[in-house]
Amino acid sequence: MNLHDWIDEVCDVLDLDHEIDEGLVLDLARVCAHGVERPAAPVTSYLLGYAAGARGLSSRQIEELAERVTALAERWDRPAADDADDPADLGPDDPPDADLATALGEDPEPP
Repeated sequence: MNLHDWIDEVCDVLDLDHEIDEGLVLDLARVCAHGVERPAAPVTSYLLGYAAGARGLSSRQIEELAERVTALAERWDRPAADDADDPADLGPDDPPDADLATALGEDPEPP
């Protein structure tokens, strides 16, 4: 058995009928493991999958979310001053990025 066979079997067990881009997930996990810490890899992958399932996201929307999370992980260990002007670095109280909200099928908050 190989990874693709494993994924097919797990999808059967979980009763999932969705193709997975294992390269996308593995790349995200790698960046999180090296840029944040090793346990961030499976936890982040789970959170991405949870968000995708809860919101019924398309493959393209999942890719966009993965890109945003990857960017977060890549700059995770930089000093805070380096992130101050980065528009992709939203805090919990910041309004959602209009592009992200649109990708998720949500109405972006007015400026």
